Amino acid sequence: MGRLNGQVAVVTGGAGGIGAAVARALAAEDAAVVVTDIRDPEGTEVAAGLGGRARFTHLDVTSEDDWQRALAGTERDLGPVSVLANIAGIIDWGPMEEQSPASFRQVLDVNLTGAWLGMRASGPSLRRAGGGVIVNMSSSAGLSAYAGIGSYAAGKWGLRGLTKVAALELAPDRIRVCSVHPGAIRTRMTAGFGDAYTAGQPIPRFGEPEEVARMVLFIVTDATFSTGSEFVLDGGLLAGPPAVLDPDG
Repeated sequence: MGRLNGQVAVVTGGAGGIGAAVARALAAEDAAVVVTDIRDPEGTEVAAGLGGRARFTHLDVTSEDDWQRALAGTERDLGPVSVLANIAGIIDWGPMEEQSPASFRQVLDVNLTGAWLGMRASGPSLRRAGGGVIVNMSSSAGLSAYAGIGSYAAGKWGLRGLTKVAALELAPDRIRVCSVHPGAIRTRMTAGFGDAYTAGQPIPRFGEPEEVARMVLFIVTDATFSTGSEFVLDGGLLAGPPAVLDPDG
């Protein structure tokens, strides 16, 4: 029997990449997983591959109505939600002066407002479950600054702060809230970036979605004394510049 047997998990952005990997990791521990996304064919395929009580539900994370429908249907069919993984995210590359206001708002709507709507909507269900865990997918860009991703960084920094506020507000209800901060992960978002992109990291490679999923699973199952916490997996990028060693002393 898996460690999440009897628990219900909702995963946003579950149609691919990190979201799909998180859904698989939770299902492997016997959670009933609701895969959500706006990409219905891909999300349906991911859910079908999980077996058991997994299912797909269409969810635009920027829609309050979608959140209410998705959570009501989940609780009706599977029971109260005990795990919410806010994974959905988008990015718009380019200098601030070249990004349109509409694009800036869209990135914030998905990456920040979407997670806020999810936490807000899922609170009653998590309380009915007797408590639970919310994991918000931030980024190393929520801990540092990178040129060319202003809206993405703004959303991820905001999500980092929102996570801490939620952790304080929801602690009395036995609901833990943590953020995950990946660096360069091999997904559609980083498609087209060569290996040179990660060459300066202490671990000079891209991370894999499954590595992020294992971190999420650790937070859900093992990090039981952690809330409001930041979990970083970035190949050592934020540790500082790589050391230069002289083999001759």
